[in-house]
Amino acid sequence: MKVIIIGGVAAGPKAAAKIIRLIPDAEVTIIEKDKYLSYAGCGLPYYVSGEVKEQKELMCTSVGVVRDSIFFQKVKNVHVLTETEAVKIDRKEKRVLIKILANKHEKWLDYDKLVLATGAEPIMPPLPGVDLENIFALHGVHDAEGIKTLLADEHAKDMVIVGGGLIGVEITEALVHKGCRVTIVEKMPQIFSMLDWEIAKLVAEHMESHGVKILTNTEVKSFKGEQQVKEVITDKGTLKADLVIMSIGVRPQIKLAKDAGLEIGELKAIKVNEKMQTSDPDIYAAGDCVECVDRVTGKSCYMPMGSTANKHGRVAANNICGHEDKFPGVLGSTVCKVFNFTVGRTGLTESMAGKQGYAVEVVMAPAPDKAHFMSDAKPLLLKLVVDKKNRQLLGAQATGPGDVDKRIDIAAMALVNKMTVDQLANMDLCYAPPYSPAMDNIITAANVARNKLDGYMEGVTAKEVHAMLEQQKDFVFLDVRSPGEYAEVRLPNETLIPLGALRTRLNELPPDKEIIAFCKISLRGYEAALVLKAAGFKKVRVMDGGVVMWPYEKIK
Repeated sequence: MKVIIIGGVAAGPKAAAKIIRLIPDAEVTIIEKDKYLSYAGCGLPYYVSGEVKEQKELMCTSVGVVRDSIFFQKVKNVHVLTETEAVKIDRKEKRVLIKILANKHEKWLDYDKLVLATGAEPIMPPLPGVDLENIFALHGVHDAEGIKTLLADEHAKDMVIVGGGLIGVEITEALVHKGCRVTIVEKMPQIFSMLDWEIAKLVAEHMESHGVKILTNTEVKSFKGEQQVKEVITDKGTLKADLVIMSIGVRPQIKLAKDAGLEIGELKAIKVNEKMQTSDPDIYAAGDCVECVDRVTGKSCYMPMGSTANKHGRVAANNICGHEDKFPGVLGSTVCKVFNFTVGRTGLTESMAGKQGYAVEVVMAPAPDKAHFMSDAKPLLLKLVVDKKNRQLLGAQATGPGDVDKRIDIAAMALVNKMTVDQLANMDLCYAPPYSPAMDNIITAANVARNKLDGYMEGVTAKEVHAMLEQQKDFVFLDVRSPGEYAEVRLPNETLIPLGALRTRLNELPPDKEIIAFCKISLRGYEAALVLKAAGFKKVRVMDGGVVMWPYEKIK
């Protein structure tokens, strides 16, 4: 069997390796336009920062062997043609026209099965000056080398990142550690569009505390400079720039597939079935060039991820070799490091769920990521999105210096199994003080959701409370923390009555006004609400997340 794989970064090499394991005498050829093979693209920011010392580390196996064409030939029995472009697919004759870039020589290669792993390309808007030197996209090893070279120049200090997406945020830390002045310019109202606004705001505040300037609701109009970029012109003013990194997303590379008459999905990526087959049963597609299915909604989505690409490649290989396999879809599970914070998400955000027509309940649950008495316990800020109708979890987001990825992975498993918050609340998770609280953070968050859904707690978001304060609505914003906590930080227009004194000071509260109770994380706020309701107060709500998850300016 002859298999041609077009693309040699993630999905392609994974498919090739699996095919050879299943059918050792198959003739497998990888066509790769670049000279680099099977590298960890997600590791590029860490190569720029210097944490990854050498370029080859991104292309090595776990035991340090470089995955180059010689490795694939000798170890995998896969023939690799680097710096070679696939120009055309002849589906009728089952052949691919390739062009060797060094000498422009063209020839046809026959196939029995074909895998398209053409990936994605960075979006570079046609703005004036976008072709100036020192404007990069960090979409490959070449960009990473260019950025590292520029950072070696001690005079290059002003860096502008266009777009507050994943790559832009990840590279920010590397630039700051190199002593650069970094500005992120984001057209939308928030960075990290994959998060709900309040979680994104908490991340933005953390970045700003490390000297990063973030300009949201700001649009780049052009770039200026004689040969190299020197200025970024926005609708809000001009920014100095020795280097610009474009981070406004990627688009799937589908030209080869489209020219061959293969079906393209509604999101402009290659349409595949669960077996990773295209509309031609002898042609498979995998990785960032294909459309996926959202496992929560069942609808088409485009979520390019290195982890997904590798799974795609394996599924395609299994089916090519006659071993039935299916790829069920994605949840958009993502995690990244942002200075001392970790940011993670899976499933639907609150805004996504609302657009899909779900009636949702949300939970903001900040708490230490392990037993509070442990010296290394760190804050974890967790948000759950729940379907009010069937009580199923729809999504989760988390940030903070605490152990985020563990909770997001638990949430992802819950989503796959369509678990309700009642089931999630009773999951048998590991407990020991160095690793988690006795009631793990995600279990506590699930219980908060149950309390809300069962009517034991009525919550109100920080966004709603902030709007009420802005509109000068008449309500009591009741802080039940200790005087010491109040002295350190407080919120606008609040009334302080510590929880321990609340029962004896009920007469100080007007029974006819709405009372919104809170504390540091709103656990005491919830207890205060129960006390007030038991005393006959009718209009009582609890502010989700308390002071810790208040995304607006605090009074210090």
